[in-house]
Amino acid sequence: MSTYYRTSVAPVCGDHFLGPSLAQVCPASQFLMFMSILDTFIRSQESIAQLCERVRPIDPPELNYDFIVVGGGTAGSVVASRLSDLPEWKVLVLEAGPDEPPGADIPSMVAMFLGTEIDWQFRTSNEQNACLSSGGSCSWPRGKNLGGTSVHNGMMYTRGHARDYDNWAAMGNDGWTWREVLPYFACSENNTEINRVGRKYHSTGGLLSVGRFPWRPDIASDILAAAAEKGYPLTEDLNGDQFTGFTVAQTMNYDGVRRSAAAAFLRPFRQRRNLQVALNATVTKVIVENMKAVGVQYYQDGVPRVARASREVIICGGAVNSPQILLLSGIGPKDHLQSMNVNVVKDLPGVGENLHNHVSYTVSFTINEPNEYDLNWAAAAEYVGFQRGPMSSTGMSQITGIIPSRYTSPDHPDLQFFFGGYQASCATTGEVGTLINGDRRSISISPTYLHPRSKGTLRLASNDPFAKPVIHGNYLSDPMDGTVLLEGIRIALSFANTTAMRKHNMTLDHTPLQACSQYPFLSDDYWRCAIRQDTGPENHQAGSCKMGLASDPMAVVDPRLKVHGIKGLRVVDTSIMPQVTSSNTAAPAIMIAEKAASFIKSEWAVPNTQWYGNHALPPPPLPSATSSHHHAWKHPISRKSHSH
Repeated sequence: MSTYYRTSVAPVCGDHFLGPSLAQVCPASQFLMFMSILDTFIRSQESIAQLCERVRPIDPPELNYDFIVVGGGTAGSVVASRLSDLPEWKVLVLEAGPDEPPGADIPSMVAMFLGTEIDWQFRTSNEQNACLSSGGSCSWPRGKNLGGTSVHNGMMYTRGHARDYDNWAAMGNDGWTWREVLPYFACSENNTEINRVGRKYHSTGGLLSVGRFPWRPDIASDILAAAAEKGYPLTEDLNGDQFTGFTVAQTMNYDGVRRSAAAAFLRPFRQRRNLQVALNATVTKVIVENMKAVGVQYYQDGVPRVARASREVIICGGAVNSPQILLLSGIGPKDHLQSMNVNVVKDLPGVGENLHNHVSYTVSFTINEPNEYDLNWAAAAEYVGFQRGPMSSTGMSQITGIIPSRYTSPDHPDLQFFFGGYQASCATTGEVGTLINGDRRSISISPTYLHPRSKGTLRLASNDPFAKPVIHGNYLSDPMDGTVLLEGIRIALSFANTTAMRKHNMTLDHTPLQACSQYPFLSDDYWRCAIRQDTGPENHQAGSCKMGLASDPMAVVDPRLKVHGIKGLRVVDTSIMPQVTSSNTAAPAIMIAEKAASFIKSEWAVPNTQWYGNHALPPPPLPSATSSHHHAWKHPISRKSHSH
């Protein structure tokens, strides 16, 4: 394009990170002008971009620290923030990517930055039963930026269910029952709708703002009416007493702007001299001397460096990078390490095992509306000026439902439904009413199985620390996963037959998959085939550094998240989950990090500075003898008020 409008607006503070821009995430040239101008206005609006509040990275870092946090993602941001509460503790965060781009903080741009340089762009390989339409390789995007995948996800704040955590504890993981983890959810939370959801399970005054988006499409109320018509409960709060049913979810946003973990937990403390963040710094190895972690090797902008930790190294790389770093450090299955020519430091066979993920399938429909761009000048002006309107939400993606299938008990739901449509993401001219094409508008429903039985593995491809690991998701290898998913598909299809959705002429996309043409269209056999072809791999990876007792040969960390057999080394992220939670995993990852910070403080005999919710929190309710989803409060550590 030879000419385009150059604005005279500029950010108040130095725009220390310029890309990727919104123009880059809408790939075709026809989007360039409108999206470039919009990106400029977004960067200039401090209430959205927060360029004046960004963490100022250190380059180069110093040599010696008390704690080194590997990965500044969803969990790492929390751990570093909480440890740096102690001014005598010097904390270094090593993040492989840059800071988050301002465009990612627009809720309607959810997942738009995946596939760019701030995405690790992992893929699984050799899937025999899944992602067959893409050669048996499923996409596993992961955030490669400060804030990790909390910069890219749908922001949904769901905690999982009591049975999830009680099951962990039943495996021998003391301290992880639902009663014992609940305070660590509460201490993070600043619920902006406390009058609606109540204080029984929620709190205010924490660092993480949680609430519904300011805008939702009109069709949202019809989706909920359809669910009610089908006999499913409607709930105000999936994290409350009515933990099954359909709802407009609370999300990690503040006033229409995404709140990533880094924005919530690191930015408020950017002035702390004892908290240092290094960007574009990729850790390649944990240094272990006499079976104690004493530091890390890393590359920053291509330069090899070392940092030493006098107290602990805490790996927060997520379910892919954490086991990879352990393996590169010689901690993992002995035979595999030897085959990769990695010196064996500790034979720990569970590293990279038990890797699993939720699994879904997306069913597409059309409705009787023109297929127009949801992003236009009117929506852009409303958002830039007031952080309201379509750009202040994820469209239909803020709706969700969690229900039990016939294969589980009512207190442990195993199906979640995600919805798609009305996402104000890309636009060409910005003119209101501009059509994408002459087709009808598309919407989607994605039933998702929350209790996957299929477990995969992660292995090194070589001893090159910059080579992507070999990930085998092993999706749908257990037939039960597909069986429950099929029930979810049938439920999704039934929405089109409700009175509430009939007025939209909600119609299934009747284009059969060629690879499944041997089966009668819409038969059970057809859907079983379709699930294997166009598998929804989800982004809730977990389990690859499993928490468990030393007597469990596949356990990687103990119940206080310390790596078995290595002193001064912990793993803190969703990789420690013995079994993934029945929910989105961002809120549980933050809880795990809060709990880890508390463990660390207690073991180093310092006062805990984590603030447990609002001062006016009511006394703990007694657990019900009949309900396994009790939320009785239990404070395992001293409740010291420390308002941030």
